[in-house]
Amino acid sequence: MKIRYSDKSVKDLKSFTHPDRILVAKKIEYLSQNFELLKESKKVTQLKGCEFENQYRFVVAKKIRVLFSIENDVLVVLVLRVGFRKDIYK
Repeated sequence: MKIRYSDKSVKDLKSFTHPDRILVAKKIEYLSQNFELLKESKKVTQLKGCEFENQYRFVVAKKIRVLFSIENDVLVVLVLRVGFRKDIYK
């Protein structure tokens, strides 16, 4: 599965500390390789009430979330936002 980052997600990542950026990058890589497995767990859930289909939330750490979407049948992970739980859904 390929990974693409939106401009907003890159900007979000720059606001994190260096160790947190490394953690998030490793977790996103893990997500791309194990999407189906994580989808069965509570780590990845489909977002409800959003205007687009195939948008998901991935729990990276207790306070860090990644919002992403799956494009087409090619399974390209487009990372939309990366941030802390209290701010990510705004």
